Amino acid sequence: MKKLSLLLLLCSLFFINCKNTSKEKEIASIKKEINIQNIEVNKSEIKLNGNEGNWYYNNKLFNGYMVTYTDNGKLEQKVGFYNGKKQGIAKIWFPNGQLKVKSHYQQNKLIGSYKSWWPNGVLASEANYKNGKLQGVEKRWYASGQIAKQMTYTNGKEEGMQKAWLKNGKLYVNYEAKNGRIFGMKKANLCYQLEDEVVIEDERTISIFGEKKKNIPNIKTLQK
Repeated sequence: MKKLSLLLLLCSLFFINCKNTSKEKEIASIKKEINIQNIEVNKSEIKLNGNEGNWYYNNKLFNGYMVTYTDNGKLEQKVGFYNGKKQGIAKIWFPNGQLKVKSHYQQNKLIGSYKSWWPNGVLASEANYKNGKLQGVEKRWYASGQIAKQMTYTNGKEEGMQKAWLKNGKLYVNYEAKNGRIFGMKKANLCYQLEDEVVIEDERTISIFGEKKKNIPNIKTLQK
């Protein structure tokens, strides 16, 4: 009886191990298939087919890295493409060389970690995306490093506690979003301006190519 039990246990472990190995091979296979060519092409040379949502280079689906440069020759943007769609890491830099935005794409949609920084190198925002929509906690900071906002999202919609602070640390907004309803203290909106502050557009309202994105609310944050 003990031998039978031991045999069944070993068979179960073998089955689980084979299943995990199969999944690992599948993931590895997918990663292997997404092989972005190590070539760089200027933004002006690739064209978007609006009906398809695909980008083309020399009349072929683009596979490589789209880049742009500042007037003085410094790298400004670098975005990966695979089969005509944004794929992998996308980066934007300030003129001073400081990283401005680092995001990740899968088939033209934001996925995973999204981070942005102020020109002084201080983290400006941090969020997570799933299938192109905000998911989980999003945080934003002033250029000083002081927390400015902490929002929570589910499938791109506010869900849970939402908070915002003034530069002096005073809580400005504090409410709970639940099933499309708001409970608690909420001002007219989360976009506000003080005497010594300038409201600027968040990077996510602008596409990686500099054009205004469509059907995306104008998210704003604060800067000195």
